[in-house]
Amino acid sequence: MRHRSLLILTTAITAGALTLSACGSRDKDKNDESGGGNITVVIGVDAPLTGSLSALGQGIKNSVDLAARTANKNNEVPGVTFKIASYDDKAVPASGQQNATKLVGDEDVLGVVGPLNSGVSQSMQGVFAKADLAQVSPANTNPALSQGDGWAKGEKNRPFDTYFRTATTDIIQGRFAAQYYYKDAKKRKVFVVDDKQTYGAGLASIFAEEFERLGGKVVGTDHLTVKETDFSGIADKVKSSGADSVYFGGQYPEGGLLSDQIKKAGADIPTMGGDGIYDPAFIKASGEKNDGDLATSVGYPVEELESARNFIKNYQAQGYQDPYAAYGGYSYDAAWAIIQAVKAVVQENDGKLPDDARAKVVKALGEVSFDGVTGTVSFDEYGDTTNKQLTVYKVKNGKWTTEKSATFKE
Repeated sequence: MRHRSLLILTTAITAGALTLSACGSRDKDKNDESGGGNITVVIGVDAPLTGSLSALGQGIKNSVDLAARTANKNNEVPGVTFKIASYDDKAVPASGQQNATKLVGDEDVLGVVGPLNSGVSQSMQGVFAKADLAQVSPANTNPALSQGDGWAKGEKNRPFDTYFRTATTDIIQGRFAAQYYYKDAKKRKVFVVDDKQTYGAGLASIFAEEFERLGGKVVGTDHLTVKETDFSGIADKVKSSGADSVYFGGQYPEGGLLSDQIKKAGADIPTMGGDGIYDPAFIKASGEKNDGDLATSVGYPVEELESARNFIKNYQAQGYQDPYAAYGGYSYDAAWAIIQAVKAVVQENDGKLPDDARAKVVKALGEVSFDGVTGTVSFDEYGDTTNKQLTVYKVKNGKWTTEKSATFKE
């Protein structure tokens, strides 16, 4: 990984004021952090800003806001002022689709960061694609979003050219988790639970397949329902199965309660999950001490990256009420990728936004490459991040601590 300042990203654009075109509007209301331009480019944000997953959603929104403020302060694209427009999807696909329609209807929006949930993204992708509007998710991990429904059979086909992500896929995350459980933690008998959602079920399936390929045994499976709180029946099954470990595909509200009830049932074994449970709220949801529980998350810990120092310092300086949480660095990089794509488009068009700015931004995103908060940011032919770094976290003394960071290898 290359570690450079997140502000030294690309070559400077040719100086000169930009003129107004079909996309973008004149911005007469300038603030202290405005780039001083006469064109406003809006970066949309879609995330769960209320509800049980709002801790993650607010971190996404704030990090995109910070990217826009940084671009304006440094006059990253001369003549252009970036603003954000945020929408709450409540982690509900129908809400996400409605938000996508609103974002498409705003001609100043040239790119969207989000959403958090893979299931929500499924409802939004087609809307964005019809309008040639770029979407960069900092958190989606379901492989089908970028590689099509046939990815598991080796039949990869990118459904939407407008879709990109800065988070790695569950093909990588699920297998990484299974390899850690089997090779590092020496687990051999796992009970697998999922929440029946796009993200959770997909992740659990990939994990189970890799765990068995390595020689482990899945001694039981079950499913729970999102927003339910009584998982004692599943906990009893785990206890009677003789499992030495549990893997959960889902989010932290249910994951924390599941871990709690498994331990109350008398099974003193760890529960492991993906990035959906990697949040302090997972620990708070458990009344039982859950030291030893595990989670994987995309990338390396932001706090340990030299490349993230400015991001952390600047985020704290803004005084946001909510932390950047698990996806803050990836959200900043997603927004910065859109900013760099806009920069490339106006540079190639003599300092103006072309009439087909949205389509040009999509094309430019595929060629973006810079040293960001989370490392080198670039996308492959499917729109997936080329960054395959992941981390295993373990609960120790009531807090998530780094257990192992590595680049995934087949």
